[in-house]
Amino acid sequence: MAIYYLHFLNFKMLQAKQIFKRYGTVEVLRGVDFTVQKGEIVSLVGASGAGKSTLLHIMGTLDEPDKGEVWMGEQRLSGLKSNQLAQFRNKHIGFIFQFHHLLPEFTALENVCVPAWIAKKKKAETEKRANELLSLLGLSHRKDNKPSQLSGGEQQRVAVARALINQPDIVLADEPSGNLDSLNARELHKLFFKLRDELGQTFLIVTHNDELAAQCDRRVQMKDGLIVQ
Repeated sequence: MAIYYLHFLNFKMLQAKQIFKRYGTVEVLRGVDFTVQKGEIVSLVGASGAGKSTLLHIMGTLDEPDKGEVWMGEQRLSGLKSNQLAQFRNKHIGFIFQFHHLLPEFTALENVCVPAWIAKKKKAETEKRANELLSLLGLSHRKDNKPSQLSGGEQQRVAVARALINQPDIVLADEPSGNLDSLNARELHKLFFKLRDELGQTFLIVTHNDELAAQCDRRVQMKDGLIVQ
């Protein structure tokens, strides 16, 4: 199982420093300072419009702050060119969203392989790791199925495997169980902790699920564009 040990940068945290973000006249983030330690599972909670997803997207370099900086260890991410950010994201950050965004014409195995193919990794090496991840997630028997042939819970587990294929330093998840029934949501939540315990994986999770938030190492609450707890 050595393939699952993560290759981390020499960093201790993902860090946001004094992040401000405005959309039109709406000030969404108002000077947020926030860190995630390596190996943590952190939940980000709060009412809709509090700024949770905006902060997550900025920390994942999917959006840019109006002011402030994002750091991963000694690497300052704010200000990198778009192509540099794309390469950095692909190598170091995994994403899981509420809607899995699987490619409908691809099999489960092929969907998991996509980020590694973008990184131009070897086909045999990529498929070996993808198969191992699908096995870890209990989906070996579904690897040749397309998304339309999978249940919602299975589709989201494929999305988790895809997020892990490049051995990211951190996985950012935005309402990952928001589109699942309670049983599949609990199974997905258990999976996050299994991945932390077995792979050392770090997670930052935006969620409205109180059960998941309470289980995390830290529960961070946002209100009106600020961290309040």
